Amino acid sequence: MFHFILLNLLTSAAGLTLESCFQEQLRLQAQVRLLEHSVKEQQAKIVELLMKKDMEHRVQAALRNNLSPGRKEKRMKDCAEIYNAGHKLSGFYQMKPLRSPSGFVAYCDMSGGGGWTVFQRRSDGSQNFDRNWDDYEEGFGDFASPKGEYWLGNKNLHYLTSQGNYTLKIDMSDFIGEQRFAQYENFRLGDEQSSYMMTCGQYSGTAGDSFTGGFHPEVKWWANHQGMKFSTKDRDNDKYEKNCAEEDNSGWWFNRCHSANLNGLYYSGPYSAATDNGIVWFTWRGWWYSLKSVTMKVRPSDFSPVEV
Repeated sequence: MFHFILLNLLTSAAGLTLESCFQEQLRLQAQVRLLEHSVKEQQAKIVELLMKKDMEHRVQAALRNNLSPGRKEKRMKDCAEIYNAGHKLSGFYQMKPLRSPSGFVAYCDMSGGGGWTVFQRRSDGSQNFDRNWDDYEEGFGDFASPKGEYWLGNKNLHYLTSQGNYTLKIDMSDFIGEQRFAQYENFRLGDEQSSYMMTCGQYSGTAGDSFTGGFHPEVKWWANHQGMKFSTKDRDNDKYEKNCAEEDNSGWWFNRCHSANLNGLYYSGPYSAATDNGIVWFTWRGWWYSLKSVTMKVRPSDFSPVEV
């Protein structure tokens, strides 16, 4: 009897030991997987930081080279001129429009024929576009990362588009991988005295004409952004009895209020809010879908690429 009880106790102890070992093994395996995931995340972050640092160094080097005292090299007036000077890689470049008192850095998109000067980019919601008049006038955002969000500045955009006839191209994508574009001829921004009034011409593209209300003649009185002054929450220049910029959380060429607002709040696709304050292009995705990415860029209408 004694031997039988002892055998049972030993068997139970062995069972408990095996169970404990198994549980400990599972716990350690879970910790290993967690550590491996953490290491991968850290490695990806390090690579991202190194790439960003490298881009910052390239931008600063470009600035130093272009602003060095006594340098005789001509300042390029836009990305089209930079492209035709032999710079075919997309990236940040220093430029100085003809009447601009100083130069600035902008991203040059050298794809799609090359020569596109990017003045607005939305990609991940990392930048706040609900800003005041001075911020929109001077520009803000990430001017180092290849996909960084930024606004070039109304003052710079005025000098840029005052050099001649410019074509505006807007590239858009949604959260299921679809891409559309809208293009407008004769895009121009007025000066500060005009409150940076926007004018543009004929539309072409695949996204529909939300910029000038061309999707229906009866909506132009409230949906046409053509000829509108720029508005921000602290400077209301729209035609609405309230403040569109304040209600829709962005600076834009509001009318009463909009059928396009590409500076709105960043949502992940469909959204609900008190107002249609997302990144909106009505003729493609409606008012209650916020786009994933947007790039607004300009190029001289008579641009002819020079292959060197």
